[in-house]
Amino acid sequence: MDQPLVVYDDENTELLKEAGELAAGVDATLTIVSLMTADEFRDAREALDIVAQEEHTSYDDSVVIDAAKRQASETAEEVFDDGDVDWRVVGARIGDNESEADRILEVADDNDVDHVFITGKKRSPTGKAVFGDRAQAIILNFDGPVTSLLG
Repeated sequence: MDQPLVVYDDENTELLKEAGELAAGVDATLTIVSLMTADEFRDAREALDIVAQEEHTSYDDSVVIDAAKRQASETAEEVFDDGDVDWRVVGARIGDNESEADRILEVADDNDVDHVFITGKKRSPTGKAVFGDRAQAIILNFDGPVTSLLG
C-alpha cells in the first residue's frame, strides 16, 4: 500500500482511524476524500450567494468545496492528534448524473490510489438491487484492495 484513500464519513471516524494506522504502518500518506452531493453543493452555493450579495462580492465554487474539506481536516486533526499519520484532504463534488461510487473511483484514479477504505451499509439483497450499494460498486470496480467497514 503506497497511496491509500479513505472516504470521509462524519458519522463514523473508526474507519478513518484504522486507515490512518495502516497508512502510518507502511509510511504512506493517507488521502481523505470529502464528498458533497449535488444537492448539498447547491444548498451551500445558494447560501454563499446570499452572503456574497450582502457583502457586495462574489465567491467561486472552490469556497464551497473548501468548507467540506475543512470539516474533514478538523476531524482528521482530532483523530490523528498524535501526529503519527501523514494525511491530506481532497474535496469532491458529486455531479447531478454521477453516482457516489463513480466519483470515488474517479478521485482514486486521479490520485493514483492503490487501496480504498470505505464504510458500507447493511442492506438486504433486495435493498442493494433497488438502491444500489456504494461499497459493493467500489469493490467490483476498483483495481486494487478495498477495505469496507459496515456502518
